[in-house]
Amino acid sequence: MPFTKVYIHCVWSTKNRFPFLNSIDLRQKVWQHIKENALKKDIYLDFINGYTDHFHCLISLGTDQTIQKTIQLLKGESSYWINKNQLTIDKFE
Repeated sequence: MPFTKVYIHCVWSTKNRFPFLNSIDLRQKVWQHIKENALKKDIYLDFINGYTDHFHCLISLGTDQTIQKTIQLLKGESSYWINKNQLTIDKFE
C-alpha cells in the first residue's frame, strides 16, 4: 500500500490587512479555537501562528480531505466564531 503525506502551508489575512487580531491574548484565543475545531473535524493542524493582520497554518491533509473543504472548515468557522463571540470591536472579516 502506498504512503502519501501532503502538507499545506496556508496564510490568511484580514480584510484590507486591518489589524483585527491586535492583542496576544486575542490571537491565542483564536489559535486555540482553530486547533480545537481542527481536532473535532479530524484535520491535522501541525502549527498555527500569526500577527495582527494575518496567520499561518501548517496542515497535513488526510487521504479523503481536499484543500478547498479543509480551508473552508477552518477559515469560515473561525471567522463566524470570532463574530459570534464579539471578540473584535468591528465585524471581523
